[in-house]
Amino acid sequence: MKTILITGATSGIGLAAAKKLANDKNQLILCGRRQQKLDEISKELSAITNVLSLCFDVSDKNEVNKILENLTAEFSSIDILINNAGNAHGLDTIQEGSLDDWDNMIDSNVKGLLYVSRVIMPKMIEKESGHIINIGSLAGREVYEKGNIYCATKHAVNAISKAMRIDLNKTGIKVSEINPGLVETDFSNVRFKGDNNRAEKVYQGYKALQADDIADIIEFVINRPSHVNIADILVLPQAQATSSIIDKK
Repeated sequence: MKTILITGATSGIGLAAAKKLANDKNQLILCGRRQQKLDEISKELSAITNVLSLCFDVSDKNEVNKILENLTAEFSSIDILINNAGNAHGLDTIQEGSLDDWDNMIDSNVKGLLYVSRVIMPKMIEKESGHIINIGSLAGREVYEKGNIYCATKHAVNAISKAMRIDLNKTGIKVSEINPGLVETDFSNVRFKGDNNRAEKVYQGYKALQADDIADIIEFVINRPSHVNIADILVLPQAQATSSIIDKK
């Protein structure tokens, strides 16, 4: 049984991964910002495996350090870290962008990933084993109209993943990056600040990836033999060629 920490575990890819990995009898540390949702998920998955839920914001470095440095002995030895927490805010030209939106994306998508990883990496190094999985995006490989800062944060995740793989090369730690294209979650709802109609249009006319599709890939990556590291995966729905070229019927 492995101990797996998942950030952004209350919805979307994080939640799908939590359910799949719980069914594999892994011990889970589920992190998110919504206590009620964490409680609901923990109650459901505790019937299957051991679960610890932690309510904090990954962009708050003091909170991250305080909580993750003081895990109970049962959960203190983390085998796998899944850096999934992140979001997109707004879809504006860079000259019209909201500074608050920029801060939110940079703080969660980049700083949050770094803050959590910085606490967990030394513990993995000490035991000379571990696996860090960063959830990136197609937006980390190309830039699309009005994607500016979100794309920049996901390009940063791509660079950080490569840097981790270099710096951790002699430590026994694997580093993987999974980069989805369009996945039908509440991602667009958050981006459009609760405008459900606008969010739904993003996924109309084609079959988008589902959160379970990415959870399947996470499970596959985790379960490779010890000498195999799936370093980098780009996965798109069949209908998608690029961020802006989508075969909608």
